[in-house]
Amino acid sequence: MYTMMQVCRETNLTYQALKYYCNEGLIPHVKRDDNNRRIFDEKDVKWIKDLVCLKKCGMSIQEMKEYLDLCLKGESTIPQRKKMLTAKQEALRASIKELEDSVAYINWKQRFYDEVLSGNRPYVSNLIQTET
Repeated sequence: MYTMMQVCRETNLTYQALKYYCNEGLIPHVKRDDNNRRIFDEKDVKWIKDLVCLKKCGMSIQEMKEYLDLCLKGESTIPQRKKMLTAKQEALRASIKELEDSVAYINWKQRFYDEVLSGNRPYVSNLIQTET
């Protein structure tokens, strides 16, 4: 069994985040020790790691609750869960494309500046008025 702090270290969650997930019902069947402190077993820790991944995938708390509800209903909900994950995957791919486009712009701009600094290209600015 794991304490809250042990789970926090294991999952890289803050204590407050883990407590929030518990209070929001995102961790089903939370157990308590003799002092009424939350304790977690291996399955709980694996699920909490899944929650961390789902959060990184852009799922809101509400979406995570919906996903959890589907999981708790069993195998028959796998198609619905796959649909949810596919939507997140598509959104992540779109974000990756935007980031790649941003990196490509910075690469282009850096090459432009290198060419200007080396004297291989004249400096031209769209912001500075020049006499023609």
